[in-house]
Amino acid sequence: MSAHALTALPPAHPAPAFRGRIGRDARSGHYAVPRRYRLHLSLACPRCLRIAVTHSLLGLDGIVPVTLLPAVPDGPGGEHSALRPLYEASAHRYSGPTVAPVLSDDWSGRIVSTHAPDIMRDLARRFGAGRPVLHPQGADAEIEGVRRLCALGIDAAAQRAGRADADDADRDAALTSLLCALRSPEGRLARQEYLLGDQPTVADVELWVALVQLDTVHRWHLDAAAVQRVAGHPHLWAYARRLAAHPAFGPHLDLDGIARRHHAQCRGLEAAGAAVQILDWAAHIPNGATTGSR
Repeated sequence: MSAHALTALPPAHPAPAFRGRIGRDARSGHYAVPRRYRLHLSLACPRCLRIAVTHSLLGLDGIVPVTLLPAVPDGPGGEHSALRPLYEASAHRYSGPTVAPVLSDDWSGRIVSTHAPDIMRDLARRFGAGRPVLHPQGADAEIEGVRRLCALGIDAAAQRAGRADADDADRDAALTSLLCALRSPEGRLARQEYLLGDQPTVADVELWVALVQLDTVHRWHLDAAAVQRVAGHPHLWAYARRLAAHPAFGPHLDLDGIARRHHAQCRGLEAAGAAVQILDWAAHIPNGATTGSR
């Protein structure tokens, strides 16, 4: 899948401070042992939400515990003060942001990684024996293509299309890029149930969270006509609805937390599209309930 002409955009988040990896055996230092590692996640954060869904698809509740953080960070720059001791224990005189997600090592009390794609990959490959195959053999390039499509073609393009300080030409170009990005998975999902075949993979986790963000966050800054055009991809939104009803996806949706986090951090103007919700997400979550805000 193409990420189109948006590759020059700056990253939406600071570069991860820690990039440790979980290896296969004791020689790797960080090796896979049940209950050695802990995830620290805020479900209102899209990177954390992707990890939470991956964790549930793999059924790792008893293997890698999860500590949930508040939906709205309590420090500047999206920082969680509860993570400060971990960051300071992991890097001498650490002065950077203390942000989620975090994969920590309970044995050492230090951080292994804050890089969401690496964390998702290691959960699937180091703890996934006998579990669903979320990273199919030979699919790395395709999964990375989906990840870039979501980050640049959907998320970044939607942000640009909703910028109140952009001129009409820039907003129109960004909307065109967004719609072009949506057409690629729309066509694929017209032929098959999931992006890479008949079973969910991390590619589906990436895309589903991007669609959640598009409808629950970026839509607030798009005009009604733009939202109607975004909604005009029936296979894509039917897929989003199906996954919301999946027990590994929908129960992690903290809709109230996403709204509070967005309104706490956003300085943009609300547009007419805010009133044109594409999906009633809460109606499709198992048991009709969202994960409670913390």
